[in-house]
Amino acid sequence: MAVIAFIGLGNMGLPMCKNLLKAGHTVIGFDLQESYRDRLAAEGAKVAGSIAEAVQQAEVVMTMVPAGQHVRTAYQGEGGILESARPGTFLIDSSTIDVESSRAVHQAASAAGFDMVDAPVSGAVPAAEAATLVFMVGGTKESFDKAVPILKSMGTSQVYVGEAGCGEAMKICNNMMAGMSMVALSETLTLAERLGLDYQTVYDVMTKASGNCWALSVYCPVPGPAPASPANRDYAAGFAMAMMLKDMRLSQSTAADVSTVTPIAAQAAALYEAAVAEGHGGKDFSFIFNVVSGRVELHGGK
Repeated sequence: MAVIAFIGLGNMGLPMCKNLLKAGHTVIGFDLQESYRDRLAAEGAKVAGSIAEAVQQAEVVMTMVPAGQHVRTAYQGEGGILESARPGTFLIDSSTIDVESSRAVHQAASAAGFDMVDAPVSGAVPAAEAATLVFMVGGTKESFDKAVPILKSMGTSQVYVGEAGCGEAMKICNNMMAGMSMVALSETLTLAERLGLDYQTVYDVMTKASGNCWALSVYCPVPGPAPASPANRDYAAGFAMAMMLKDMRLSQSTAADVSTVTPIAAQAAALYEAAVAEGHGGKDFSFIFNVVSGRVELHGGK
């Protein structure tokens, strides 16, 4: 078992830490928000008052923070991980960030003598709580092999996807597809409803037919058919709309960087942006069904 410093104790970080504890690891947590540190302490973990304090005795450091700028600061800032961790500490970043930032931090870690992987996740909060996350891992194959025993405590799948930054690239592609699928499914369910079909019928047929997808079978955006869907809990966020907007924007900036045109993703991103601007950013991203179906009217009647 390892001593793991975990930086970022929010909706994903906290349940990930709880599963590391269940697996027998020692966890030392840090978050800028004291209330988040208190939540982890209540689970029996150690907490620290700074990144430097958290990583000083760690064998492994994991990070789960919101954006590229936060990852750069956590690793490369004054009192950050690269400055404060012991030689030989293994680094795992599970944040969802831009590829450029990920590769820059990888390079800085390598220059400082640390092994590192980028290992973003799929599955949102329910999978984090159930330890069924999918990890998409970028780095050297040797570093991936080193990461797997730690990642197994939090997920059921660990996939090596390529060199440094490829984990982030894979996550961006995956979430772009999830974001587009939810919009497309919302259009389909809206049409079905107006043609006189009930949701359960649509679900029963499409989950066995060519129209099936994860957004339907697991995360159906209407109440009823998929019991675990946030639609059955007033769209309480498993993966918040604001986070999906962040990822859709990432997909668009990344596509532009490599001269790739993604018009369907661009339209989906615009819908999420409008919904967040209307104040729905804290709802689950499947709430977009209510925008597409006209149940929620956006400014200007859009």
